[in-house]
Amino acid sequence: MTKIFIINGGQHFAHSGGKFNQTLVQWDKSFFTPDSGFEIQTTDINEPYDLDDEVSKFVWADVVIYHTPVWWFGLPHKFKEYLDTVFTAGHRNGIYYSDGRKRENPEINYGTGGSLHGRHYMLTTTWNAPETAFTLPGEFFHQKSVDEGVMFGFHRMNAFTGMKQLGGFHFHDLEKNATPERIQDYFERYTFHLSETIQSLPLTKTEAKAELC
Repeated sequence: MTKIFIINGGQHFAHSGGKFNQTLVQWDKSFFTPDSGFEIQTTDINEPYDLDDEVSKFVWADVVIYHTPVWWFGLPHKFKEYLDTVFTAGHRNGIYYSDGRKRENPEINYGTGGSLHGRHYMLTTTWNAPETAFTLPGEFFHQKSVDEGVMFGFHRMNAFTGMKQLGGFHFHDLEKNATPERIQDYFERYTFHLSETIQSLPLTKTEAKAELC
């Protein structure tokens, strides 16, 4: 069984109810079923959580799926707090051991002290901004993609833990143009993306051990 840890970072705040990110989790649950060979755990950052339990979920998982809206070109503050506190609790406890450097040569190997090697992660983001804001010349993001620009630091954070990046999925124009037809199209495209992405995964931790036996 492939172990999937799903994190809903869609914070309830002001006019945002986080409904679309809740929908994404439901789409995941419909896709990642036991009959299809998956075992899942989930976390909603709006609910109380135990730090040691959350660290254990990262250590347990083969794939971590992050769902987050983008607020003012960053993560919602409760999601950022979740990552700050959980990753700190994971220091020398399964998420990372050190920053990777050695005292005899501290200029090199920064970011190589993660403990989550053999695991992968996937990021989805939700935006009011249309996709063209990232792709058209002269538009707001200067033709920098979500992953190269706003979320670059997020990806480096995961690399620091030792996890490898899977292709993500970004949902655009979800305030001014969230029509039923658009949501249905996103559902079909996202489900296809999951199928293609998961099929391309290397052996899970458990499968790799079994092949060595």
